[in-house]
Amino acid sequence: MTYTRSIAVPLPWDEAVRRTREALKEQGFGILTEIDVRATFATKLGAEAADAVGDYIILGACNPALASRALAAEPSMGALLPCNVVVRRGRDEQETTIEAIDPQTMVQLSGSPAVGAVADDADARLGKALADLAS
Repeated sequence: MTYTRSIAVPLPWDEAVRRTREALKEQGFGILTEIDVRATFATKLGAEAADAVGDYIILGACNPALASRALAAEPSMGALLPCNVVVRRGRDEQETTIEAIDPQTMVQLSGSPAVGAVADDADARLGKALADLAS
């Protein structure tokens, strides 16, 4: 089962993060949370673990209208929100990988037609954001 949509872009780390934020914003997503995995690993596990993971952030992206529809259809969907978007780059890599949760995962777990409609909308928006980043 595939649960993410992924692209690799030949962008420097800072530019990839900036452009990811912009692409998500253009599709109506705000960033509710941000986890700097590298910094967390450095603090909790040490420099070796941080270096092994490389630059790695998890953006908790949320489109409030979509989240509202999903929660109205099935309140337990909150466990799958926000939509996580990962921007990662290994220490020696020349490109940055951007991965977004595949919203169809919600449909596979729920089966609700209303959740399916929300997932289709989210899928189109996240797909467009990734496509914009790839171009």
